[in-house]
Amino acid sequence: MAGYGSRSVCSGRRVTLPESERAADMIVFGSINLDLLLSVPSLPEPGQTLLALDSQTAPGGKGANQAVAAAQDGASVRMIGAVGQDGFADAALYGLKQAGVDLSAVRQVQDRTGLASICIDHEGRNHIVVAPGANRAVRAAWIEDNRLLPGTVLVTQMEVPPDETAAALHRAKQAGMRTVLNLAPAVSLPLETMRSVDILVVNEDEAAWLARHLQTDDSAAALHALLGSTVIKTLGADGVHIANAEATTSLPAFPVSAIDTTGAGDCFVGVLAAALERGASTIEAARRALVASALCCTQPGAQTASPAQHEIEAALR
Repeated sequence: MAGYGSRSVCSGRRVTLPESERAADMIVFGSINLDLLLSVPSLPEPGQTLLALDSQTAPGGKGANQAVAAAQDGASVRMIGAVGQDGFADAALYGLKQAGVDLSAVRQVQDRTGLASICIDHEGRNHIVVAPGANRAVRAAWIEDNRLLPGTVLVTQMEVPPDETAAALHRAKQAGMRTVLNLAPAVSLPLETMRSVDILVVNEDEAAWLARHLQTDDSAAALHALLGSTVIKTLGADGVHIANAEATTSLPAFPVSAIDTTGAGDCFVGVLAAALERGASTIEAARRALVASALCCTQPGAQTASPAQHEIEAALR
């Protein structure tokens, strides 16, 4: 996504919230947005004007969504991100506060809070456009050294500046943390950074983009062979393919009647990371994340649809 350099201020003030007294199990380094959700009869074609059937606003951003999903599944989560000094900031942070995410490292900067326009059709399919705003100011230096603890997990995506994402991943690896990268949206990172990631999560479009970029096949197995990371390729209603040093495994999706797929991918990543932090194997964590992301599709929105831990446990039984 272009334009990360405009209007951002790196030294913004922190959101005034009490700091967690215990170390977080997980750090999420990523975006915080306010989502404008539009229910439409069909996804718009170029040049087409549609009348929405309904509209609402909700907290969003891939980083925030993943942090909420992990917290809902019982993880202690610390968010690293930014909001603007505008009327949207409180609304963008609402879901994180409700989920109990530690926001003491979130800063307010002299830019607009990130916004996302999301059109959702009657089949639950979506079309998303994001204005990064304050997310362009997020810096890896905001992660305090004493928070980089061996054995904990860093989760990141690509809605904040790529150079800062690479720096955060590097610092986490140097500290002995486990790293999870959701390459969404698909943005170029140094090959050295990609190869240092423990778990790479991509959907079909992101896998295809990465395969073209690396001049290889878009299968999870081919990407793993080139990068060395465990690769999880999500396939929507067809489940996931997982490739690591042991094997390539396919897991089916958990069957539900989906009404909104907006938050499914982020829910998957958040719950996957929470399960990994608790010591689950990659296969066990992915199976749990598939159930959680399916449950997320049965409710509107992203953060508001993230299932609670007891709901995930009930569905797994």
